[in-house]
Amino acid sequence: MAAVAALADLKRERPEWGPWLAVVEEALSDADAPIWDAAVPVDLRAPQVNAPVLAGTTAAVESRTVRRLLQRLIGVASRSGTPEMATLKSVRDADLDPLALFRASLCQDRRPTGEAAASCGADAGALEAVIALLCLPFLRACHRRWAPSVPAGWREGYCPLCAAWPAFAETRGIERTRFFRCGRCGGEWHARPLHCAYCGVDDHHALVSLVPQEQGMNAVIEGCRRCQGYVKTFTRLQGCSPGTVMLDDLASVALDVAALEQGFNRPHGPGYPLDVTVTGRNSARRFLAWNA
Repeated sequence: MAAVAALADLKRERPEWGPWLAVVEEALSDADAPIWDAAVPVDLRAPQVNAPVLAGTTAAVESRTVRRLLQRLIGVASRSGTPEMATLKSVRDADLDPLALFRASLCQDRRPTGEAAASCGADAGALEAVIALLCLPFLRACHRRWAPSVPAGWREGYCPLCAAWPAFAETRGIERTRFFRCGRCGGEWHARPLHCAYCGVDDHHALVSLVPQEQGMNAVIEGCRRCQGYVKTFTRLQGCSPGTVMLDDLASVALDVAALEQGFNRPHGPGYPLDVTVTGRNSARRFLAWNA
């Protein structure tokens, strides 16, 4: 798998990232699990012009599956050795609602995670980073099913499936066609050239390109002086696989640092409120046992 190889490369190139990459690996290990496919919403509401596919849907997930993934992520993170992640040990035995945290992860709602951290005495930033990974397997399953349903004419700056802002952009092939990529679901969508993904400004005087000093990187940082947002853009023959988008984003953190040093930033939260309803679903195994 491309993701396995990319993760191995990243571990080798950045051994100091080992503790966090172990948490990412735990989340990715569930990315192709069939159990998440059963949770993908089947009935979608009538599409709106700028509404992502998942907006307003209902996701029925197994509480037990979510809880187990949450416990695994928290367990790996709390053993990472960093002081902030070590505070998550108090979360492992806490009576937290896994479905509420799953919804917070899916909708990029920081409030429930902050409240959970405060109730457990855990570091809020550390718990937020871990909870952000909780919905990843579900969103990968949504991408497998609903990627063909993405409108071809989608031109918003946020992901047409899950409303996330782009992890980066790709300028592909001889035609230099530009695509945004989502680090959560792995999706892609056409990106308008000379437009800010965040505020939509198309005044070329407000748009800047920062070229990294590192040779052979084939990347630029595209910034907006109006909203101070930025997007990393890579020139490639073809797009990366859905499973490696998040890892490519991590591997290019030097570009993020350079953008931050120049006063640019990525906005927090989704580009569009998903307002997903999350409900519990009994497993098939328990259902069959009840009928036995």
